[in-house]
Amino acid sequence: MVMTMPTPLSLDPDLLRAFVLIAEGRSFTRAAALVGRTQSAISMQVKRLEELLGEPVLERGRGGKVELTPHGEYLLSRARSILALNDEVIGTFRAPAIAGRVRLGTPDDYALSHLPPVLARFAETHPAVEVEVLCAPSGELPGRLMAGDLDLTLLSEGHQPADWPATPLWRGPLVWITSTRHAPHRKNPLPLAVARRDCAWARQAIAALDAEGREYRVAYSSASQVGTHAPVMAGLAVTISALTWLPPGLRPMRADEGLPRLPDFGILLLKGPHPHQPVTDALATHIEESYRADSAPERTGTVEAAE
Repeated sequence: MVMTMPTPLSLDPDLLRAFVLIAEGRSFTRAAALVGRTQSAISMQVKRLEELLGEPVLERGRGGKVELTPHGEYLLSRARSILALNDEVIGTFRAPAIAGRVRLGTPDDYALSHLPPVLARFAETHPAVEVEVLCAPSGELPGRLMAGDLDLTLLSEGHQPADWPATPLWRGPLVWITSTRHAPHRKNPLPLAVARRDCAWARQAIAALDAEGREYRVAYSSASQVGTHAPVMAGLAVTISALTWLPPGLRPMRADEGLPRLPDFGILLLKGPHPHQPVTDALATHIEESYRADSAPERTGTVEAAE
């Protein structure tokens, strides 16, 4: 009599990938946008994974916020390792469709806040593409782009060359930034830390203060926005920023703390005059899709709760 061994259960990489994307972004909506599927399809994948494992790995809290269960925490790092090995094996046997080098410019604060997850995902899908990143102030990047030193660049709105095609990536409010331990915003005149007076953000902040008749002085200037953080942490000044990434020790000011409202600003993507192809278009498309996914309506919580 021949004894047959039961077929062991196996983990489908597609199910694991859906789980990892949701866990990292804390959002079904964003994960669905990144893989080009519907939210209901992503939800079904998680359901199948949980049925296979026999334990819940994700749960929704109030307002549709997604959290990992203890079993989900256990699974996350192991799922990443399984997917990395899966992608390595597939990449070894299949020659990548796109290879080459693309030169990307970015202000340094975007390099800290926006780009790391974008570039990580791009590296997974385009392992043969080398992305060379140049960090410089928005005021310097257009010249480098027009000179042919860059294939693509991110820019703060207001620095783009006239009549140069630009793709809007994101739009949101500028905010005043102060210290969590000190109150430089209560000083008079108001001490400012800016990334140079000709910076678009500095111009908008100064215009808002002038419009309200608020006294101020430019106490510190830096070649980059990140360089303005140190005097603010020390309680010596306030600065201006987009509310995307702040280091510990800084906080956005509330509307009732006495400083004027600041305008919205945008992040733009510009392409060079003679970009390396097809790698430039591949990265540009990936950046656009990533920003679009990050701006999905799940931030309101209504879409998540409806699933």
